Amino acid sequence: MSDIDRRDLPLSDYDHLPAGALRDRVRSLTEGEVRQLLDYEQEHAARAPIITALSARLEELAAGATPSSGTHETRPEQPPAPSAGSPVTPATSPEPIHPPPHGVPGSPGKPKGNRAR
Repeated sequence: MSDIDRRDLPLSDYDHLPAGALRDRVRSLTEGEVRQLLDYEQEHAARAPIITALSARLEELAAGATPSSGTHETRPEQPPAPSAGSPVTPATSPEPIHPPPHGVPGSPGKPKGNRAR
């Protein structure tokens, strides 16, 4: 086993990335960085889909592919930050629902005039 520490990995959130996001994020890494991730994965979680994706990227780089110019710290899998306030306005809110005055639609109440004393 080598002394690979997760804090030394080229992707700071590597352990929390889903496989699909990882495949996109490794495109900006060099061959050495991808190899470092592959070694770390094989020593720790050994997830087959991740090992396959990293191995495929290493083969692409060995065949002459170049890392993309984008940054690997971009996090497209993160949801956008919530905006302040509610998007609901009086113009977009629905009409209020009021229950019927006597019972419910499936079981109506009896009118007062039909009661026996």
